[in-house]
Amino acid sequence: MTEPTSTQDPAPFITPFANLDLTPDVLRIANASGFYGDRFDALREMLTGGPVDIVTGDYLAELTMLILGRDRQKNPASGYAKTFLRQLEEGLGLAHERGVRIVANAGGLNPAGLAAAVTELAARVGVPVRVAHVEGDDLLTPGHTWGEGVLTANAYLGGAGIAECLRAGADVVVTGRVTDAALVTGPAAAHFGWDMKDFDALAGAVVAGHVLECGTQATGGNYSFFGAHDVRRPGFPLAELHADGSAVITKHPGTGGIVDIGTVTAQLLYETGGARYAGPDVTARLDTVRLTQDGPDRVRIAGVRGEAPPPTLKVGLNRIGGWRNEVVFVLTGLDIDAKARLVRGQVEDAFARADRTPASVRWELARTDRADADTEETASALLRLVVRDSDPDAVGRAIGAAAVELALGSYPGFHVTAPPGKGAPYGVFEAAYVDAAEIPHTAVLPDGTRVPAPTPVRTRPLEPVPPPPLPEPLPAGPTRRAPIGLVAGARSGDKGGDANVGVWVRTDEAWRWLAHELTVDLFRQLLPETADLPVTRDILPNLRALNFTVHGLLGEGVAAQARFDPQAKALGEWLRSRHADIPEALIPEALL
Repeated sequence: MTEPTSTQDPAPFITPFANLDLTPDVLRIANASGFYGDRFDALREMLTGGPVDIVTGDYLAELTMLILGRDRQKNPASGYAKTFLRQLEEGLGLAHERGVRIVANAGGLNPAGLAAAVTELAARVGVPVRVAHVEGDDLLTPGHTWGEGVLTANAYLGGAGIAECLRAGADVVVTGRVTDAALVTGPAAAHFGWDMKDFDALAGAVVAGHVLECGTQATGGNYSFFGAHDVRRPGFPLAELHADGSAVITKHPGTGGIVDIGTVTAQLLYETGGARYAGPDVTARLDTVRLTQDGPDRVRIAGVRGEAPPPTLKVGLNRIGGWRNEVVFVLTGLDIDAKARLVRGQVEDAFARADRTPASVRWELARTDRADADTEETASALLRLVVRDSDPDAVGRAIGAAAVELALGSYPGFHVTAPPGKGAPYGVFEAAYVDAAEIPHTAVLPDGTRVPAPTPVRTRPLEPVPPPPLPEPLPAGPTRRAPIGLVAGARSGDKGGDANVGVWVRTDEAWRWLAHELTVDLFRQLLPETADLPVTRDILPNLRALNFTVHGLLGEGVAAQARFDPQAKALGEWLRSRHADIPEALIPEALL
């Protein structure tokens, strides 16, 4: 247990801040968490590493909501991110000493419970803070019918409730399911006095919030060109916001990683769709975003245009889809394919004899083996069996018997990475949409007053943006068969059952090649898993980027674990490793 921070000497700001904009008309918003489980000491780092006005924390994701839903089943008083409370044991005092306010969506399914816990913690450590929270996202209530087995049903709220809490003097604001960008739009609206019709300013804040939301992904984490920088411990990002919605993305001086146009572009492309990036506050036009390098570790975002938000809000639904189990067979040395065929046939015969084949049976052979390998592990391939069924016995005892009883009567060298267990429940994520006017978005102020959050002055149905004109093609010249990643970066991720891959290049010449070469047809050829799925390509010329959305690649979402990479985190890196005919003029000379 950390000692009360009010008795500790404040850590002095000893680092020079010449690269920060410290003028009073700038709002400095920092991020200290990109997911539930992120670096624990990030809150202290952001509070002590340099001046900030607001520290935000993003703790929620589709899988997190399912986890919190199961927690709430066991204990109705739970349902929030407990890590946040532990971080506040020290961080609350530091924030109070520095006049920094904290905004986090760590409330999950129980923001009122977390707000009460923060108030109790503040009293215990002797820090006088005013705590507020935002409600209304939880739609697992009478009057809403979502179907059997739904554990969570939460609307994605905007930042208006957060803004009301901050205007009322809250030092800490906790929310449930708001959009990730709302953690920035709310404080910005409160600080600059924006209202719900200031679409361009709000859109700029949405873009800044989208860059900040995943923490160190904006400062060199998970970055395609990581070899050019020291990214062993990247610092967390912060945004210097201006009244017109423009912003500079930077980080505290002396921290690791890098902030440049490439890292910011990569994060802008993460988990996005078309040029219209819709949210409950505003629809931001990603095709209007302009990035400029504003100095070392400083990237300016400007020119963002906003439009009225859609009339509906997205609702994330999580339910238990059934039971899942897996066994990984290790195949070593020669005859890998034949060994895989043998054990697969034996297991399927065992299912037939037992007259109980699981509803879903999936096999995947990963050829990790090498010829004439000098270690046993590198001589081995992995055959993965994944089964799913609504009956836990079908994935427990059935798979255990089918796999383990083969131990002395199957392929030579038979063994598995771990014996099969009883199986575990898996989740299914679905998205629904409801009329935004029906959602009781409410700010609960520090004194307990309940205030309805303002609603958009108008809405606009979401429509695709017509494709922009392409640049002139690169003149013909000699090409070389080489990995696309020699020229292009990529960032990929998940949205329910869909995956997105953003691909960008760093020069105008490379853009003239990429925009014409990487078509949907070539994308499908390079990634055969996408060949039979709908793929949408969107063009973002200002970012020299293409975004591909692969519909249905991830099945029923990350919690269902239907794929080797269930969140498509490495889909972009697979694409970069694939070979295409690349103009030699674009390939770095050292690699020719």
